[in-house]
Amino acid sequence: MLSVKNLIDTYSLTADDITQILDTAASFESVNNRAIKKVPALRGRTVVNLFLEPSTRTKSSFELAEKRLSADSLSMGGNTSSVVKGESLADTIQTISAMNVDMFVCRAKLAGTPQRITENTDAVVINAGDGKHQHPTQAMLDLYTIRKNFGHLDGLKVAVVGDLAHSRVCGSLAPALKTMGAEVTLVGPPTFQVDDPDWFGCPQTASLDDVIEDMDVVYMLRVQLERMEGAAIPSRREYNRLYGLDVTRVNRMKPSAIICHPGPMNRGMEINADVADCAHSRILDQVNAGVLTRMAEMYLLLGGENNGLSA
Repeated sequence: MLSVKNLIDTYSLTADDITQILDTAASFESVNNRAIKKVPALRGRTVVNLFLEPSTRTKSSFELAEKRLSADSLSMGGNTSSVVKGESLADTIQTISAMNVDMFVCRAKLAGTPQRITENTDAVVINAGDGKHQHPTQAMLDLYTIRKNFGHLDGLKVAVVGDLAHSRVCGSLAPALKTMGAEVTLVGPPTFQVDDPDWFGCPQTASLDDVIEDMDVVYMLRVQLERMEGAAIPSRREYNRLYGLDVTRVNRMKPSAIICHPGPMNRGMEINADVADCAHSRILDQVNAGVLTRMAEMYLLLGGENNGLSA
C-alpha cells in the first residue's frame, strides 16, 4: 500500500509510491482491454465523486474506474450539491460521511478544498484538481504514459510548455517527474512564468526554440483562459507563433520524442491540429492511462482485495 492515506498532492508521494501506482495501473491494462471490463477489487466500497467545478475527462475517467473496480459510486456537484444552497463544505462532508462512505474524489475551483475535506471525514480523499494548486491524478497518468513509451523515467528531459502560472498540471507534474529522476525545464512567456522557479527546482526559459531539440517529452499546457484574472496575454495568433507547437517545431524534435497535452486542447493556440494527431502525439494514450492510474490509486488507497486484480 501507499505511504499516504490521502492523495492530495504529488509532493507527498515517494518514488516508491509513484512506482507502485504505475505498476498497479499496468496490471489493470488487461482488464481495460478485455470484453468484460470489471473486477471485484472494491466490491462493497462506496466512492463519492464531489465535483464542484465542471469536468468531463476527469469525472468520466473516475466514474469508469469505479465501475471497473465494482465500487458503488455517487456523483454530486453543481446544482446537486448542498454547498450551492448555502450549507458549509464541512457540514456537507460530515453529512455524507455519516452515511459510511469510504472515499471522496473532489474537484474544486478553490485551492485547498480537498485538504479541508480530510479535516472533516475519516474517509479517504483524492484530489481531482483544486484551483491552481494540484492535480496529482493527472500527473500519474502523464508519468504512466511517458514511462510506457520509454520504459523508464529516470534521466528523461521534459519541457513543460505554456501557461505555467495558472496550471495545476504543472504544479503536480514537475515535482513528480523530478521525484522519478527526470530533468524538467519550464517554458513560457514572461506573463505566464512561475514567480519562483527555484521552488520547483527547475530551470525556466522564455524560448521554446532554444530547448526543443534536446527534449524527450514536449508537454504542452492548455492556456487557462478561465483562470487568468486579467493577466496580459498576446493574441492567439502571436501566442501560437511564439509558443505553439506546429509542424516546423515538431520537425526539430528528436525522432523518438513524444508530445503530451492534458486536454482539452485549444487547437491553433498552444498546439496545431495536425500536430495533435501526428505520430509523436501520445494525447489519446494519456486519456486511456487516466482510467488505469485512477483504478490503481483507488485500489491502493482503499486496500483492495488481494485477489481483486485477476477475478
